[in-house]
Amino acid sequence: MAKILVIDDERSIRNTLKDILEFEKHQVTLAENGKQGFEFAQNNFFDLIFSDIKMPEMDGIELLVHLSEIGTEAPIVMISGHGNIETAVECIKKGAFDFIVKPIDLNRLLITVRNALEKNTLVAETKTLKKKVAKRHQMIGASLPIEKVRKMIERVAPTDARVLITGDNGTGKEVVARLLFEQSNRTEAPYVEVNCAAIPSELIESELFGHEKGAFTSAIKQRIGKFEQADGGTIFLDEIGDMSLSAQTKVLRVLQENELTRVGSDKVIKVNVRVLAATNKNLAKEIQNGNFREDLFHRLNVIPIRVPTLDERRDDIPLLVSHFCELICGEQGIQPKIFDEAAIELLKMRSWTGNIRELRNVVERLIILGGPSISADDVETFV
Repeated sequence: MAKILVIDDERSIRNTLKDILEFEKHQVTLAENGKQGFEFAQNNFFDLIFSDIKMPEMDGIELLVHLSEIGTEAPIVMISGHGNIETAVECIKKGAFDFIVKPIDLNRLLITVRNALEKNTLVAETKTLKKKVAKRHQMIGASLPIEKVRKMIERVAPTDARVLITGDNGTGKEVVARLLFEQSNRTEAPYVEVNCAAIPSELIESELFGHEKGAFTSAIKQRIGKFEQADGGTIFLDEIGDMSLSAQTKVLRVLQENELTRVGSDKVIKVNVRVLAATNKNLAKEIQNGNFREDLFHRLNVIPIRVPTLDERRDDIPLLVSHFCELICGEQGIQPKIFDEAAIELLKMRSWTGNIRELRNVVERLIILGGPSISADDVETFV
């Protein structure tokens, strides 16, 4: 059941809409002019607002502007007995969800209500997802090593400089990449992640640069590669140390010329992409062993950021445990648990070869298997 506000100076219109919407099981509030409607919208929550355009004291266009200024999230549908294209366009430009002409067609009304409420649902789901994503991509900690990384991100993110992120497995290199993107000037553009280690070497070029139909046996249709998908935005090449030498050569061309060629094509395609890369390998050794191009390394390593291991930032463990506890309990739908100081001290004394990823897994295990308050005994038993 949705809460709907109807604003119209014609009593017959108000009552007609009330009868129709209440028949559809919605809760309806009526306002006889724009001023009264604005007061209702200011002081109450509504899922949807209908407003006439021609009204005394405050007309619908003026009301629409005021509602936008106070940040009203409810979709606003404008109603007019003198509908024309210019008025409708003006309403949409000023933030109206839709425009309906009197006399109101029943089917048109019901479809508009359904679409508006579906939009509300999508907006709510998007906000929830964004909150979840934001929680996943936080850099938790206040130790000196992590503060250095945080300050480096703040300085580098607003630029278009390429960044090479290094560090052991599980240290959070993908979090650094995400924060570089979120604090950049390209946040409205695409962010494309590629795990180079997860793609077979024979497919990596097609994945990165795309291919034309018939380029090889299984190429049954044209494919747009990751670099094209990221045009105008950012591409994150995770585990770049595992990329084949032939793919490295093509990536080097993109970095040098800002252009690429799809597999099976001679057409040159211009791209504007900021490149972030990450690896857990020692690329200097990989270069010596002939596994990585030195010229590509220098192209990528404009700004090097090394992510410290968890053993180098043990003082952050209490904060990380608290963060993971809240996150995991929320995901599991259980009451938040408390870790005793003795349990935290034991966790701080461990050697974390798997780094942040290992700590998260351990916290999840303790939350599931431990008691309401996680004790040192729980840590000794389950870790």
